[in-house]
Amino acid sequence: QVHLVESGGGLVQAGGSLRLSCAASGSVLSFDTMGWYRQAPGNQRELVAIITSGGSIRYSDPVKGRFTISRDNAKNTVNLQMNNLQPEDTAVYSCYANYKYGTNWVPLWGQGTQVTVSS
Repeated sequence: QVHLVESGGGLVQAGGSLRLSCAASGSVLSFDTMGWYRQAPGNQRELVAIITSGGSIRYSDPVKGRFTISRDNAKNTVNLQMNNLQPEDTAVYSCYANYKYGTNWVPLWGQGTQVTVSS
């Protein structure tokens, strides 16, 4: 089985920083897209940032210029550096990855880690 394990969430004051990390474990040798989504109470899950194995990156508009995503393909890890955090960034952040199994793409989700930003 393949699992995604997140770390790095917590409580921070507005203007502060946090770094989220996600490590994949299991028998998958490589992932295509890895990234982060978030879900605030009462809201749908939304994309934060994703990065492909080739290094293409996409950020959601609310986090552009404040968050930086990076990955280590050899280690199957993805990180999210979050700077200048604001109360509206408060959410459960979930790691995402997908890989190819035969002719199918398989999506994976981590358990989620809470990020709380106080004003």
